[in-house]
Order: sequence, then structure tokens, then C-alpha cells
Amino acid sequence: MIGSRLKLSRYGLVVLILFAALTSFSFVDLKKKQTDSAVAFHDAMRKLWEDHVTWTRLYIVSAVAGLPDQGATAERLLKNQEDIGDAIRPYYGDEAGDALTELLKEHILVAAELIDAAKAGDSAAFDDANARWYANADEIAAFLNSANPENWPLDEMQAMMRDHLDLTLQEASARLNGDYEADIAAYEEIHLQILHMADMLSEGIINQFPKEFRK
Repeated sequence: MIGSRLKLSRYGLVVLILFAALTSFSFVDLKKKQTDSAVAFHDAMRKLWEDHVTWTRLYIVSAVAGLPDQGATAERLLKNQEDIGDAIRPYYGDEAGDALTELLKEHILVAAELIDAAKAGDSAAFDDANARWYANADEIAAFLNSANPENWPLDEMQAMMRDHLDLTLQEASARLNGDYEADIAAYEEIHLQILHMADMLSEGIINQFPKEFRK
């Protein structure tokens, strides 16, 4: 019996090693097919959206606790929205960059209203801000779809934005209630979701403007 288990264990180990080798090969092969500019753009887009969820989290922590860095954190978070708008300027122009920045800043400012209303226990103000927050998410989705309809289908953009809001709301709610395990778990989900979102955006731009990523 022990010998059989040992053989099975060795077999399982071999399978795992082969799987790891094949996965590594596939990843390296995929990277070889990508140009340096495409990889750099992909990584830069991830950095921008990781900053988005990181500074959002830091703002939630500061706002809930009433920390003195709340204002400075809000300024840095709003700057991130400008950075994201700037990232699309080379492809869609200044007007589009400004439009996305404005929509994203509204996304942040209304989220701040939500936290304030929740802290104050003002249900009417919370419901009003929540409705405007999700409407803004749909506007962002529509904007993205209009810029790149082939690569950013409207239903996918709407689902992506609403998932982001749902998870952020879970994070803020858990923090407000002092449920720190749930708060941390929500952020872990947010981080993974935003990486998927960033990849959808970078891949969409690379596919739409292949000549810009030849080298």
C-alpha cells in the first residue's frame, strides 16, 4: 500500500513538473510574440489601475477613521484619474482624454459622498449618491465602448465597471463595520478584478492601433 502511494506521489510530482514546464514555456513563448512597446504599455496600464484601487483603499481607510491625511490622499487619488486620462490621449486625442478624466473624477468624488453618507447614517443621501455612482459607471462603460466598440463591447464594459463598484462597496462597508477580515478579502478581489480590467483596456488599444506597437 505504501509503495503504491509512493508511486502515485512520484507520478503526481512528474505531472506537476511537466505542467509547470509547459506553462513556463507557453508564457515565454507568448512574451516572445509581444513587442517591447506592447509589453510596456500593458504593464503601464496595470500600474495605473493598481494605483487606482490602492489609493481608493487608502482613502477609504483615512475617511472612515477621520485621519489627517484624508485630504492629501484624495488629491493623490484624483491625480490618478488624470494619469489614466493621459494614457489614452495618444490614441484617442485630448478631448477624449479630458472626457475620461472628468468621468473618473466624478467616480471618485461620488464615492467620497457615499462614504460620508454611510458614516453619518444618512440613508437618503447614501441612496442618492449610490444611484449617481452606478449611473456614472454606465457612462464610463459607454464612453469606452464608443471609443473602441470592436474590442470593448458595451455589455462587457458595463459588467466590468459594475463589478468594480460592487467590490469597492463591499470593501468600504466592511471597513465601516470594523469587519477587517472581510475588508481585506474584498480588497484582494478588487485587486484581481482591476488587473483583468486593465488588461482588457490595454489589449483593446493594442488591437485597435497595432501600428503603434510594432517595436
